[in-house]
Amino acid sequence: MAMEFAKFPERFSLGMGDRFAQQGRAQLEACLKAKKAGVEITPVWNKSAREHAIVGSRPADVRREADEAVAALGWDGVYFVDADHIRMETVDAFIWPCDFFTIDVADSIGKPVDEAALDRFCSEAGDCGGAFGLTRRSVRRIASKYLAAVQEAARIMMRIRNTKGHSAFVIEVSMDETDTPQTPDELFVILSALAHEAVGLDTIAPKFTGRFNKGVDYEGDVGQFEREFEADIEAIRLAVKRYGFPPHLKLSVHSGSDKFSLYPVIRRVLARTGAGVHLKTAGTTWLEELIGLAEAGGEGLALAKEIYAEALEHLEELCAPYAAVIDIDPARLPAASDVAGWDSQRFVAALRHDPACPDFNPDLRQLLHVGYKIAAKMGERYLRLVRACEETVSRNVTLNLFERHIRPLWLD
Repeated sequence: MAMEFAKFPERFSLGMGDRFAQQGRAQLEACLKAKKAGVEITPVWNKSAREHAIVGSRPADVRREADEAVAALGWDGVYFVDADHIRMETVDAFIWPCDFFTIDVADSIGKPVDEAALDRFCSEAGDCGGAFGLTRRSVRRIASKYLAAVQEAARIMMRIRNTKGHSAFVIEVSMDETDTPQTPDELFVILSALAHEAVGLDTIAPKFTGRFNKGVDYEGDVGQFEREFEADIEAIRLAVKRYGFPPHLKLSVHSGSDKFSLYPVIRRVLARTGAGVHLKTAGTTWLEELIGLAEAGGEGLALAKEIYAEALEHLEELCAPYAAVIDIDPARLPAASDVAGWDSQRFVAALRHDPACPDFNPDLRQLLHVGYKIAAKMGERYLRLVRACEETVSRNVTLNLFERHIRPLWLD
């Protein structure tokens, strides 16, 4: 079966989460600044079913935010709205408003697969040409682990295709929210299986070695990451040549915000290989909203402190859904009574991701990263203050994306 491919992002693309759909223009301004500096970056607004449920929004709200930002700022490049981490039970609500679909099949990894289907794939794949030292035995072992996940991706893709028809959309397959990283040889077999199932793939998000915790820097062996990242790119290059994937197929790095130690590494590998990358920054915009509120002082600072106090009180409840991507030591979280006495400068210093600042507190930052549920419960009270503090909030959102993410990864 021939695979069909849609319009696609530029070589570099940026996933921009916006919990409360207030920062579309500020986010797009960062991409415009990059364009003026000579680098085309495709903006992709993303939001998951879990985030919609917590905030009380709908996928159509993200489409509206993106379209309005593009119209207001005169963006003339491609842009997308991403149904982030969708599964079969959540995909339907996203199909019409979205044109980028991050299909999350992590839960299907390791599930039993029909032996006849496994035999058919292995007969076709053989030893995958011996790439990465693969043998028929190792291909079967890897396929036994991942084929059910690949088949689930194919089912979800067909659900989208059958509803949208031949409207253009991007497909990303995500396997990052699992315990064990995929090695380059495993990635190559996965790509072979995706081709076998006729999944028209545009990006793929494996789980990389090391910890990609929300809102803080990478933890792990940077040298090992560099070697594996480049080997993953080679797996994609071979898959494009051998299996007919589109030339724009690229890696996607999830929980990619604030991974400052990796940006020089990724930049070097991209320069050596000519490859592209999709970087998802997710909840970092929400944290910049809080920083903007705190910087504004007065009622904004008071609300930021209130959100922290409430998040601290509900620590376990907030952290449970994100256990795989946060590491918080409760002993390093300041008491709410202490935070209540902080001025704007002290609160911002604790929250803003500046590793050189002695007051930066990564545990506090991670807690507030997952604490957007507290703000969501405040509803219009929170949104009113964000709008009232628009100048400080939007300035921080744009600066964070451009100076801390885009510049070190694609410009410096």
